[in-house]
Amino acid sequence: MSDLTHVELLWHEKCIENRIRFGRATEERILDRNRRVLSFAPGSIFAFVRWMSNDFGTVVCRIDILRAVATGQRCSTVPYVKPGGESLLRLSGWPKVERVLQLIDAVEALGIDPADAAPDYWHHVHNRLSVNETPRAYTKSRHQAWLHRRRISP
Repeated sequence: MSDLTHVELLWHEKCIENRIRFGRATEERILDRNRRVLSFAPGSIFAFVRWMSNDFGTVVCRIDILRAVATGQRCSTVPYVKPGGESLLRLSGWPKVERVLQLIDAVEALGIDPADAAPDYWHHVHNRLSVNETPRAYTKSRHQAWLHRRRISP
């Protein structure tokens, strides 16, 4: 049995789009023209964006930032993600999803891969978004502190 977390990505124009916003996949399998599966190693952090619409407009807009888990570890179930993942952030609704995408862009603007950012940053972003506050920006010094902390504790 594989220790990888598998994410099924779908794309049907103007109907459904499942995509990875950031993360380092270890494997990719193309199923057909509209579907592929990306696999992530345990401990990898990735952002999974889901969007669906119908004739009346957007039905679902959601972002999940997850940490891939090893076989047998506890995890949250997420559609299209097998077996699931440790949920660092889960938001729905376009305004909140758009704000998280802007925060991801801001982390990338610092020259930091969002997959390498401190998991606690993603875990606490939703607290401020739910009360319409501006989340504290991720900074290079905050990132350096995370890297130092990661070195000294497993």
